[in-house]
Amino acid sequence: MSKVATIEIDGKKYDLPLVVGTENELALDITKLRGQSGAITLDPGYKNTGSCESAITFLDGEEGILRYRGYSIEELAEKADFLEVAYLLIFGELPNEAQLQKFNTDILDQSIVNEDMKTVLKGFPETAHPMGVLSSLTSALTAFNPKSVNVDSEEDMYKAIVKILAKFPVLAAWTLRKKNNQAFYNKDTNLGYVESLLKMMFQQDANKTYKLNKTVVNALDKLLILHADHEQNCSTSTVRIVGSSHAGLFASISAGVSALWGPLHGGANQAVIEMLEEIKADGGDTSKFIAKAKDKDDPFRLMGFGHRVYKNFDPRAKIIKKAADEVLGQLGVDDPILEIAKGLEKAALEDQYFIDRKLYPNVDFYSGIIYRAMGIPTEMFTVMFAVGRLPGWIAQWREMRLRKEPIGRPRQVYIGETHRKFKSLENR
Repeated sequence: MSKVATIEIDGKKYDLPLVVGTENELALDITKLRGQSGAITLDPGYKNTGSCESAITFLDGEEGILRYRGYSIEELAEKADFLEVAYLLIFGELPNEAQLQKFNTDILDQSIVNEDMKTVLKGFPETAHPMGVLSSLTSALTAFNPKSVNVDSEEDMYKAIVKILAKFPVLAAWTLRKKNNQAFYNKDTNLGYVESLLKMMFQQDANKTYKLNKTVVNALDKLLILHADHEQNCSTSTVRIVGSSHAGLFASISAGVSALWGPLHGGANQAVIEMLEEIKADGGDTSKFIAKAKDKDDPFRLMGFGHRVYKNFDPRAKIIKKAADEVLGQLGVDDPILEIAKGLEKAALEDQYFIDRKLYPNVDFYSGIIYRAMGIPTEMFTVMFAVGRLPGWIAQWREMRLRKEPIGRPRQVYIGETHRKFKSLENR
């Protein structure tokens, strides 16, 4: 016998089915509540509302657990590369050698971006934010690929997925080069996904060999894996709800980029660097700002510490801290901002105030440090986040379409004026 929960409204009782996930998450199925009772639920920000059933990512914030398709983030970051994780998220299983080779080859075959896209890119002013440029370029892909994806065709779906995976990092790299007023390079088909991205971003001379740093490649590969998916966050939910209208993959991803742009979402690692700049401008005394963070009457907040979802620790931060230490050690960057970051990290990991409140450095803290050490401009941080999150967005869009989920249409509780008589202009 299936379990139910009973609620009572105005003396009348209604039975709501209980849904139990494979990790024993419990949910009330309110699908028929409005039809039976006339009542809806109210949950601003959807903090307690499940918008879908998904088999992609499991997240337990209390226990600090993150798994993609059942695999722990720790094991994937250690043993897999970004394309393997992308394949896993999108198609449900880790690829075998033949599948991975085909996946990589197919992506390389689709990596050339139409030359007319450069004309679109050159039309942006120098003041344009990279995320606005990336969102626009992603949407513009629909102009060069006007045919809608037949989601009932595995072949059509696969081609669309490969196409966006191939072209998106090129657009991201071009966005940086536009900002720096540099020539645009296409993907190097002799390099891996992450290596080619770095070359497209940083190569100075087309006639000279670009030297890759293995430590930097490894750190970026891990960062992209750690950001690849994170359950039903703001941008992922945006991709799903836009896609629920049967908007195409490129348009849905473009909407996800715009959602990620917000400082409360993908802009968090940028906010970390801006905070460090503020501390530097004030003289660089980390102890002063640690004290300010402890003072409940002081509006200052440490950015990159604690997490909205993880109530104990961010499992991704433990992984990327090691990579951050390796990058800083390998590159030997002399940057006062990074020294301030080290000071804050040390204080937060040792100070009982932060330990008691579980305010540990999170993935945004370390990713900002790594990107800065790599020479990536602060405004580009969220673009890098988007490159990492791309497989998750694709996987969520694909799952939503294959499950034939209905169009998203949230309800509301109206709190405006009741019916009023119209007043003519002379009587207002």
